[in-house]
Amino acid sequence: MQNSDTLQRFLFENSHVRGIFIHLGNSYQTALNRYEYPAQVGEQLGQALVASALLSATIKFDGSLIMQTQSSGLINMLVAQCSHNQHIRGLARWQEALLSDQPSNPYGEGHMTITIDQKNEEHYQGIVSLAGGSLARAIENYFKQSEQIQTHIWLAADENQAVGMLLQHLPGREPDQDLWNRIETLGTTLTREEMLSLSTVEVLHRLFHEEEVRLFEDEPISFRCSCSRDKVANMLRALGADEIRDILKEEGKISVGCEFCNQQYEFDAVDAEELLASTASAPGSASKH
Repeated sequence: MQNSDTLQRFLFENSHVRGIFIHLGNSYQTALNRYEYPAQVGEQLGQALVASALLSATIKFDGSLIMQTQSSGLINMLVAQCSHNQHIRGLARWQEALLSDQPSNPYGEGHMTITIDQKNEEHYQGIVSLAGGSLARAIENYFKQSEQIQTHIWLAADENQAVGMLLQHLPGREPDQDLWNRIETLGTTLTREEMLSLSTVEVLHRLFHEEEVRLFEDEPISFRCSCSRDKVANMLRALGADEIRDILKEEGKISVGCEFCNQQYEFDAVDAEELLASTASAPGSASKH
């Protein structure tokens, strides 16, 4: 039985190699249920959610890591985000006309952008090609090109769960190439079926029973959207009074929906005037006399 919505770290003793294993159950289903995703699209979204959590677990930061793809294939846009406290969210967009083709490469030509958005700091951004049609291979190329860190990633998802494993040489440490080659080779024997059916302990025993592996306590992962009425209000304030009043005149109210969680926020004329009043009275705000 798989661990549900957990992240587990592990280390190879007396070496500079670490690993992370992630399983998503309820959190993956929450993301899937926001839209009627075709199976192929939903599975790629699951892989992306796992991948964003794996990446965020390799760094120390206070903020969020956003992984976004843009491409010409079936899945023309995909976004997955994981915060430093392992809250995930994501969505995908697809081209309905290409669904019947069932392409082996669901992305076609395109690229992946990885952004690390830290509080009170400039964000970091890296871009890598989606050549090959695999999120895992694209992320490995990202580490090879941008970070120059030996990394191998496995991702799998079905209609019920999404799982992933990362093996990585610790940054800044002298590489043990023989050990790395050995465990990487063992890792390549892991099948999709095993990933989706075995627990973390069973996977590690299946692959690395001849190695000394220390498995740490599991850490929870959950789906949580960062949208809020206050954030939407701030966005509306940025539009300005004229734009807000024009929308109210045409629509009678302002409706804003979050694409990630489908939460709807509505502002009527009274709400809008309160927004504008609070903007005008805020410290440092400009006012006309």
